[in-house]
Amino acid sequence: MAEQLTFFNKNRERIQAVENTFGHTGKSLLRPERVLVGEGRLLKLCRRGPKPKVFFLFNDILVYGSIMVPGRWNNKKQTIPLDEVEVEDMQDETTMANQFLIRTPRKSFYVAAASPDEKQAWMEHIEQYKALLLQHKGRPTDSTARSFAATWIPDTASAICMRCSDRFTVANRRHHCRMCGYIVCGACSKDRALLLNISSSPVRVCRHCVVHLQAQDHREIRYKKQRRVKGKNWKKSSVEDSPTQPEYESSSEEEEDRGYQVPSKWFSGVQQENHSKYCYLKPEHRTPPLRAL
Repeated sequence: MAEQLTFFNKNRERIQAVENTFGHTGKSLLRPERVLVGEGRLLKLCRRGPKPKVFFLFNDILVYGSIMVPGRWNNKKQTIPLDEVEVEDMQDETTMANQFLIRTPRKSFYVAAASPDEKQAWMEHIEQYKALLLQHKGRPTDSTARSFAATWIPDTASAICMRCSDRFTVANRRHHCRMCGYIVCGACSKDRALLLNISSSPVRVCRHCVVHLQAQDHREIRYKKQRRVKGKNWKKSSVEDSPTQPEYESSSEEEEDRGYQVPSKWFSGVQQENHSKYCYLKPEHRTPPLRAL
């Protein structure tokens, strides 16, 4: 009992310290049964190149932000539900070593650790606590098909539009398609589309993705018409001729996805021995190596 109380107090102090580094953001990180698993620095590949970011892994969320004063002041806090995160191992490239991909429905991005061991530790802890969270929520722990946001290609990767090949200038600026992540010019990204996994408002999409979305809409309209016709025919059929199950499923994919929109439930069944495995990924706050171009 004394050990549990000691752990509870230390964990609360850690979370409060993390919250203080972000200042008054309006939302407290303190939650019942929330545990800080680890923290450290990772290089995040942004549109203008790799930038060091501070990351905090909890047993239910992943938090990261910009480093203003190392160890004391962070900014632009971003919070991702851990059950929405998927990590993928990536090979080293000329710009970043020890990198892996973090996928989420709203945003996907590459990050790099200071060493292969630290990279492995981050990936293993994210997967471990995601599995525990899904298990606690009564959801399958295996990979579930869902829509992830595309990773943005960095600005430095192309000097021309990746759709029309026009060269970028001061007047012809770079933009990113929110659906495919390509670097495109303004003329090739005039349209806006509603991508609910990214934003509740229409976002910029390139002309290629607009064609794809329009074709997808046409397929959905035809599918709905076919379902209505099948539904009418099924209602007209006699009880003897009707099958034991309808010809079409009563629940659509959209209805099945609603099961994942349940309010967060914090861990109440994690054992103390799992709590004691606090992995402090902050030794010396080393900056991940940035390779020369």
